[in-house]
Amino acid sequence: MTLTVFLRISKLVYVVVKLSPELEARLQKLAAATGRAPDDLVEDAMTGYLADLAQARNTLDSRYDEIKSGRALPVDGENVFLQLRKKSQNRRET
Repeated sequence: MTLTVFLRISKLVYVVVKLSPELEARLQKLAAATGRAPDDLVEDAMTGYLADLAQARNTLDSRYDEIKSGRALPVDGENVFLQLRKKSQNRRET
């Protein structure tokens, strides 16, 4: 009897990220304060950022589909801002 085992070998990918001196100093300070490696902090930050970006993309796609299908109607942005400004002004006056 032959047993075949497929191994999934992870490929590490190295990416060079250029940071401003100020941002690098903040990263180093956070790494020292938390005891975590700067690489780990950057990876965590990118993971969160990409997840947020994917969620925003899905939301936009969903809204577009709703407008395209007629389930939702587009709104005029200028009118919305005018209404918000009016509400804000009314609250300040009260």
